Amino acid sequence: MNIPFYKYESGREEHSNVSDVLDGEDINQVEELEKEFASYIGAKYALSTSHGTSALHLAMLALDLKRGDKVICSVNAHPNVPEVVRHFDAEPLFIDIDSQSYNINLDLLEAYLEDNESKKLKAVIVTHIAGNTVDLERLYSIAKLYHVKIVEDACDAQGATYKGKKIGATGADITCFDFSPHLKKNICSGGMLVSNNQEIIERARLLHNHGIVRNEDALEYIYEVVDIGNDYSISPLNAAYIRAQIKSQDKKIKRQQEIAKMYNEAFASVEHITIPDGSNEEHPYSLYIIKIDKNRDSFAVELRDVGIETGLHYIPLHLLTYYKTKYSLRVNDFPVALRKYQQVLSLPLYPSMSDAEVKYVCEKIKKIAKTRV
Repeated sequence: MNIPFYKYESGREEHSNVSDVLDGEDINQVEELEKEFASYIGAKYALSTSHGTSALHLAMLALDLKRGDKVICSVNAHPNVPEVVRHFDAEPLFIDIDSQSYNINLDLLEAYLEDNESKKLKAVIVTHIAGNTVDLERLYSIAKLYHVKIVEDACDAQGATYKGKKIGATGADITCFDFSPHLKKNICSGGMLVSNNQEIIERARLLHNHGIVRNEDALEYIYEVVDIGNDYSISPLNAAYIRAQIKSQDKKIKRQQEIAKMYNEAFASVEHITIPDGSNEEHPYSLYIIKIDKNRDSFAVELRDVGIETGLHYIPLHLLTYYKTKYSLRVNDFPVALRKYQQVLSLPLYPSMSDAEVKYVCEKIKKIAKTRV
């Protein structure tokens, strides 16, 4: 049996929406996607982008990030997070992680902000690993106290909730989504920038299409450029496909939670394996991350040999050549992230995964774990 790390789903609705585009139906798929997504999240404004990285990049533009500005992020994030900061010749500042959730450590974040007040500090980008949210009430109160903007990287938190509210409607200045995130590649690409701040969204809309403005009363080909932007637009085909996907998102999360429960029960007493912290009842389990107490890579190789693909979320940024060299970072500068990086392993988990496939993964992991000393 072969179990991929992730498998995209495509149903009748996806095919119907894409056919509407190919048949030239008079439906503005992009506008409909933005309207439906804002309604789904419970946010005032949603602006679609070509992919998740472009949503993050546009967020930095909307916050008017400039050379020499500083943006804080977790050292455990995908490279696209500090990357969009560096494209402005601004500086990413890394914070170590919480040992249970692998999200940014809020104690360390608050301590850093208390000790390093700076007008150049523009924002904090918070990644919700596996869709498991940080303590957002505390995060927002910290941001208010130290006058920094909050950008949430919700690449794995689409449909996730915090105290009953969906991520994107809980109080961040900007939330960015990715419809084809790292290692969970869909057949379409797309992102979304969400905000309740009209000033932010208006600036983002202006820069979304090269800073072009048009007079509605003028001929369509007459335009003016009032600022420097880029092209962040999503294609109608991608928008049509994603519209259908959103309709089933809550159902997908429910299935992910069912699979996670099966994993939890199977691995609860297995030696050498630690299951995710289950204290957050709203955890959507967009990823299922276990800890292997030793030789994680050889464990992954043995799983691969029996047809089971795995993932890693993520290689700490201070271990990557560019950031290590650029900022003279040492291996032990972020000890929690370093230790967890050596242990964590993301298992296959996707809504269409059958109970038999889940059972197969469980059996193979138990068998391999027994060989550990």
